[in-house]
Amino acid sequence: MKLHENNGEITVVIDVSFTADMNEINQFILEEQCQFINNQEVESLQKFNWYIDEESKTGTLIEVFNNSDGFAELAEKAIGTPVNLKFRELFTFEKMTILGDISEDLKSMLESMSPVMKAYKGGLS
Repeated sequence: MKLHENNGEITVVIDVSFTADMNEINQFILEEQCQFINNQEVESLQKFNWYIDEESKTGTLIEVFNNSDGFAELAEKAIGTPVNLKFRELFTFEKMTILGDISEDLKSMLESMSPVMKAYKGGLS
């Protein structure tokens, strides 16, 4: 590992809530959204993982990319698709946090989601 070397990695944390039943949520995540994302073949995508708290009906989606370009590529491919529209129907968007440095164009594209953006400052990678 290297100390204080920004490797350009981007982590996106999306917090949501939902009212749909768990069968519908599970079906969407496992059989629709994850398969759709996998089929986009974004080479920079390292992780696309869901974490669900069934009791509170909340979830967190964590996306990790090698770089900002990969995040932009997936955003461009996904926004406005039927899978993205269904995501918006099933989930209430609560908060988006972007960890790492992204381009001004990507910031503009995501502006309507009011993301919290945090720049890299140091650590081990």
